[in-house]
Amino acid sequence: MKEETLSNPAAAPTTRPRPALLSFLGGVGTVTGSKFLVESDHARILLDCGLFQGLADLRRRNWRRLPCDASDIHAVVVTHAHLDHCGYLPRLVRQGFRGPVLTSAHTARLAEIVLRDSARLQIESARHANEHGWSKHRPAKPLYDDADVDNTVKMFDPVPLNSETEIIAGTRLTLHHAGHILGSAWAHLTLEDGHTLAVSGDLGRPGHPLLRPAEPFSGADVLLMESTYGDRRHDDAVGRERFASVLIRTLGRGGVVVIPSFALDRTEVVLHELAGLRREGVLPPAVPVFVDSPMALAALDVYRDAILARSPELLPSVISQGMTAISPDPFLAARSVQESIDINDAPGPAVIVSSAGMATGGRVLHHLRRVLPDPRNAVVIVGFAAEGTRARDLVDGARTLKMFGQYVPVRAEIANVPHFSAHADAGQIVDWLRGAPAPNTTYMVHGEPGAAGALRDRIDQELGWTTVVPRSGEAVLVR
Repeated sequence: MKEETLSNPAAAPTTRPRPALLSFLGGVGTVTGSKFLVESDHARILLDCGLFQGLADLRRRNWRRLPCDASDIHAVVVTHAHLDHCGYLPRLVRQGFRGPVLTSAHTARLAEIVLRDSARLQIESARHANEHGWSKHRPAKPLYDDADVDNTVKMFDPVPLNSETEIIAGTRLTLHHAGHILGSAWAHLTLEDGHTLAVSGDLGRPGHPLLRPAEPFSGADVLLMESTYGDRRHDDAVGRERFASVLIRTLGRGGVVVIPSFALDRTEVVLHELAGLRREGVLPPAVPVFVDSPMALAALDVYRDAILARSPELLPSVISQGMTAISPDPFLAARSVQESIDINDAPGPAVIVSSAGMATGGRVLHHLRRVLPDPRNAVVIVGFAAEGTRARDLVDGARTLKMFGQYVPVRAEIANVPHFSAHADAGQIVDWLRGAPAPNTTYMVHGEPGAAGALRDRIDQELGWTTVVPRSGEAVLVR
């Protein structure tokens, strides 16, 4: 029988592909720098390509090369356009990556806005450091520049949601609506050996005021699950009440409310809330709302186009409201540097919405430097603030804040209103997973250690799934 098998080519055993190797290169033990490398016999795929932010030790990791040559990566899959998921792309291109960047159409458009703004901020920061001597590097240099971004956007290859795309022979990708920001998706990858891997990206919360809920998780052999709010519960009603009350108090004493806000989705959600408060009479018509972020204003244009195109990602109520859904008129757009400077001369009461959301850079720093020393004013933190960011320092009660090489006293009222977060909380994540077939292993990623550990334990207890918090740099088999 053995001799017959060997003499018959049709009966000869075939060589099966080896299991793929999954490496955790970022987004582990932290909410920034998401990068997950999948290596099989014939493909090397990078899932997300984010920038590290926050603590100096994390930011220094942006300057390290990846453990493989960038030119050996066949493709990058980007779940959405936030900097911590796409911001390393131009650096990867500078290092030699030449493959496609697979993502949704809305993400491709928003990511270009994000990357151009990121390059501009890095160039400006390096120039300011060289002029004023506050960097230990001589000279200070940006991580990447405009030319790198130009080369990167040429590689964007938008793919439709809910449609299977072959990346390379035997390796297929499907993106599903994630409800986090416009264009956000969770990704399902089928590998050449038949095993499957899913990555949640950032999962949106049910009740998002603009977007439909995420499409349900349908199963995979291995799941990478974000855990940003893995130890918390959102209370929307209390959050809205707190937001309105801090506005009433601050505007009543003639103060200025500064809202550091992510340019993508968070600004739109904040404006949606302010528009509602304007209609209810809580925000008086005489109080101006300034939007001081070129990137946020560019993103607003993308959201407006989506509303006009009646995008299936948006809630029907938003489509029916049209532009009024994200326009708390009078709202004044500061696009130029001079228009931004002019806001400093505007007396209170006023509301200023400006990026960056974690106060790591951008125009909001100039507004914070002006308003923080005055107890009439208020700063409202409206989303997750990562460790090592100025927003986190304010939430934790810092009495001074370092900006532009100087310490600024914090006397303004500080309010933490995380209900604006576009992330699902712990219970919402478990509900999203409930009912799906259990993966062989679920890995907690994109979360600080306490949140990742808490979500691991909850999934284990409530769903009985094998759940692990991986280590940075760890590699595991996909099987």
